[in-house]
Amino acid sequence: MQSFRTEFENPIVEKDIIDLEQKIRAFREGKIHDEKFRSLRLARGVYGQRQPGVQMVRIKLPFGKITFQQLLRIADVSDEYGSGNLHLTTRQDIQIHYVSLDRTPELWAELERDDITLREACGNTVRNVTSSPDSGINPDEPFDVSPYAQAVFKYFLRNPICQEMGRKIKISFSSTEKDTAFSYIHDLGFIPKINEAGERGFKVMFAGGLGAQPFLASVTHEFLHEDLIIPYTESVLRVFDRYGERTNRNKARMKYLVQKLGLEEVNRLVAEEVIANKSKIFKIDTGTVPLPAFPAPVAGTEGKPADEQHYQQWLDTNVFEQKQSGFYGVYIKIPKGDIKTDKARIFVEAIRPYAADEIRITQNQGLLLKFVRKEALLPLYNNLNELNFAVPGFDSVADITTCPGTDTCNLGISNSMSLAVVLENVIHDEYPELVYEKDLKIKISGCMNSCGQHGLAHLGFHGSSVKANGKVVPAVQVMIGGGTVGNGEGRVAERVIKAPTKRAPAVLRAILDDFAGNSAEEESFHQYYDAKGKDYFYQLLKPIADLSTLQDHEYVDWGHEETFETAIGVGECAGVVIDLVATLLLEGEEKLQWAGEAFERGAWSDAIYHSYSVQVNTAKALLLDKGVNSSTQIGIIREFDTHFIQTGEVVLPESFSDFVLKINKNEPTEDFAITYLNQATEFYKQMKAKRGVEVNS
Repeated sequence: MQSFRTEFENPIVEKDIIDLEQKIRAFREGKIHDEKFRSLRLARGVYGQRQPGVQMVRIKLPFGKITFQQLLRIADVSDEYGSGNLHLTTRQDIQIHYVSLDRTPELWAELERDDITLREACGNTVRNVTSSPDSGINPDEPFDVSPYAQAVFKYFLRNPICQEMGRKIKISFSSTEKDTAFSYIHDLGFIPKINEAGERGFKVMFAGGLGAQPFLASVTHEFLHEDLIIPYTESVLRVFDRYGERTNRNKARMKYLVQKLGLEEVNRLVAEEVIANKSKIFKIDTGTVPLPAFPAPVAGTEGKPADEQHYQQWLDTNVFEQKQSGFYGVYIKIPKGDIKTDKARIFVEAIRPYAADEIRITQNQGLLLKFVRKEALLPLYNNLNELNFAVPGFDSVADITTCPGTDTCNLGISNSMSLAVVLENVIHDEYPELVYEKDLKIKISGCMNSCGQHGLAHLGFHGSSVKANGKVVPAVQVMIGGGTVGNGEGRVAERVIKAPTKRAPAVLRAILDDFAGNSAEEESFHQYYDAKGKDYFYQLLKPIADLSTLQDHEYVDWGHEETFETAIGVGECAGVVIDLVATLLLEGEEKLQWAGEAFERGAWSDAIYHSYSVQVNTAKALLLDKGVNSSTQIGIIREFDTHFIQTGEVVLPESFSDFVLKINKNEPTEDFAITYLNQATEFYKQMKAKRGVEVNS
């Protein structure tokens, strides 16, 4: 691995990249524990891929906003370091695949030249903050939520309170009550409101989530003033960091903490953290995300499209009038969410004369162009059509959301991307009228973890398997009845039946035909599903799922030629076995340094939180020496009291709980910061010396 250095205007970014390089080197030399290194690189957007020896790199694009130059930069980086492909995600990110771990610092440095970050795109952090892609131009929005999403992203990026949580946190901002950012399946979902006094605020949805066990979010505030959304979020993250599960990954989300403690108790703990917050109110600068410059008027656009019917269909399904008079938003359907880099470059030049320099990535893996003048629609359509980017039916039944599945994901069970193409072809070929149907969504995930959001689809599929004739058959779990209701309300799809994957088209035809033939006039799909009931659909699909009629080709997944096997991809190479306790103590020393640096620059709250982490990590190290492993930070604090303070083995002026939990009993002042830092320093030195004596005795 070659040493890498670069220079940036932002020294924090430079330090981040150099730190990643040093940590990779230490990992290669066996000096960093595998689990610790995994946590560190994930928080830098570097994710293990299904294929051995290569990584997926996720780029963090707050609320999906990207400029022409940024898209070109990412394309160049993908060519140099990856596979020459850009994958758009359901969280409005872009992913690059087949990247060497050793080259990730260089890759990150290249991206930062155009203000693009990898930081906290993966890992146990605040993930990409999403918003409705049409925020800022939606005719029905109370106000533009983009600056609020930007402020939340910026406030919590590199924030000590959310760097090493038990699991990830997902936050969304919807532009209207239609809730197109799906607040109901987020840890924190915000829907804009204006109260009777004319003040801005948000309805707050809390502790939702998909995954293998979906939970619908609860309302914590019908109206939370705009100045309080960041302080409230900070309090929530502090509670999750301290009380969230850390051992059992399957129970380490906010939804399980609420299930364990109850919503009322979690709300009480959140309120208790307010005193320690860096900001009691936080006024958000609504000018931080200005409207992009409008494209120049277009001359000489007379003429007719080659296919007038196709053009009109595109206008009807992919184009809408913005709240800014005379301008239009244009949605682009991206098959499978994949754009080859050579095509991305042509695309930028094709849209540059006609659209504003701000593209938004959408939750269904498409793109939104803004501020297209009416007279520019036809030439824009012609350019897009040459690239096959003028396919009608954006966000319709014919626009299927999918995760990468077994193409690249370690957890994938089936090939969701190929299945999506097959089902879209069925709709375009056999049900062309459904390209206008936007109230019925189809979503596919390669496994039960719902990266393709199958749990909130009207018709969802996730990868699975069944056994027949002594063989494993690739299958889909069919889920029906999910979707967005609005204003924070949503529905989780129900598991109905498993069917061989090759029969998914037959499942689709059966449901679409039955809906067309047996639903009442003006009845929505949700009303139709509720009226018929789950068993009706089980009986409808049971003959399709019958395994006694399997054909040879059904033992092979879509997009494959070999017989199906359920296999998890090989992970990254592991470091040698090392002393985990020593590693935790070494981390304590690093965190003390961070605390001191934060104090020196006047960041009292950051210094306090780093000092808190030193004490908890150090206590965890000594508990591990006794074979005691607690799954939460609050558990570590209590166990240390039990095994060290109450036994007299360690003497402190008070209980360890009182000693450490001063953090949420005091304002983050300079006086408290230095007192708490000194306390953490002395505790660390005392415990490190104690451990050294025990090891050497």
